[in-house]
Amino acid sequence: MRVLHFFKTYMPESVGGIEQVIYQLCQSGITHGIHGEVLTLSANPLPREVMVADHKVHRAKLDIQLASTGFSYSVLKRFRVLAAQADVINYHFPWPFMDLVHFTARMHKPTVVTYHSDIVRQKNLLRLYSPLMHRFLGQADRIVAASPNYLATSQVLKHFRNKTVVVPYGLDKSSYPVPTDTCVEGWRQRFGDRFFLFVGVMRYYKGLHILLEAAQGTGYPIVIVGAGPLEQELREQAAALGLDHVHFVGRLGEEDKVALLQLCTAILFPSHLRSEAFGISLLEGAMYGKPMISSEIGTGTSYINIHNETGLVVPPSDPLAFRAAMRTLWDNPLQALAMGQKAALRYEQLFTAEQMGRQMAQIYREVVAAKSAR
Repeated sequence: MRVLHFFKTYMPESVGGIEQVIYQLCQSGITHGIHGEVLTLSANPLPREVMVADHKVHRAKLDIQLASTGFSYSVLKRFRVLAAQADVINYHFPWPFMDLVHFTARMHKPTVVTYHSDIVRQKNLLRLYSPLMHRFLGQADRIVAASPNYLATSQVLKHFRNKTVVVPYGLDKSSYPVPTDTCVEGWRQRFGDRFFLFVGVMRYYKGLHILLEAAQGTGYPIVIVGAGPLEQELREQAAALGLDHVHFVGRLGEEDKVALLQLCTAILFPSHLRSEAFGISLLEGAMYGKPMISSEIGTGTSYINIHNETGLVVPPSDPLAFRAAMRTLWDNPLQALAMGQKAALRYEQLFTAEQMGRQMAQIYREVVAAKSAR
């Protein structure tokens, strides 16, 4: 069975949570008879086709970007050709331009919408987009949410409960590199054996400004991996607060990231808005057996991290509560170790790529069968 995934960004140019989910879907589907390909936009779309691991990526030229929405004049033709060859179209929401492409192409193939997040920040855009969004979601054969938490709290998904199913995102640990002893030792020499770790893109909803406030007066070593639009602002905030124990190391390769995941004491995940619908880097922490500190925002973060079991969950936008949670894990290493072990067990039970691939393969077959019957 051939599945076409359609989203505005993808590897190798863009590496984020949604891109990681699409990657894991394409790779994990292979053993279940699913041949996945990806159509995406690119500012530099040559070559037009590239291989990422075992799946093909088709790239159309990104012509303009408005309100985090990419537009392309050439993608419609590419979409029509590729969709005609596919058995199922897997759209990745939200991306308003994608809805326009769907209707303009007059698509009648079975469709699955992976619902990654509500639209949270662009309130004015949402008012304009809402009729198109509801029409698009209404036409989907199946909508997939990543956690029961998000399904229960989304004001959009409540209108489509009858066709929405929960399939948690999954990761394949074997697809991550095993860092060399030299790599691990290099980071150990730099940061020691006890430090907190954040991994992610520095976006508005990641709550890093809250983390920096929480770090005041603690002295706990904190390593921040990643880059993004708020990086300079956050570096200036850290400097103003005198946080010389907070270390910005920039964007790292996978080997270095894994080395830090293995070494760290706990994962910090201060995201405070619903734009953080799941938290792939939080899940990576669980996969490597680390306790977590996150905020209760009614999304998948609290499906990955269970309070007082796999880590600690605090109110959002509360630096004092976040600081207290760091103190608890720092002062109680045996408790932190036990939580990390439970986090790893929860990953194995719920969040492997094999489980996600198997469930999605079943959904693809169901929508194809239902469409054929009609």
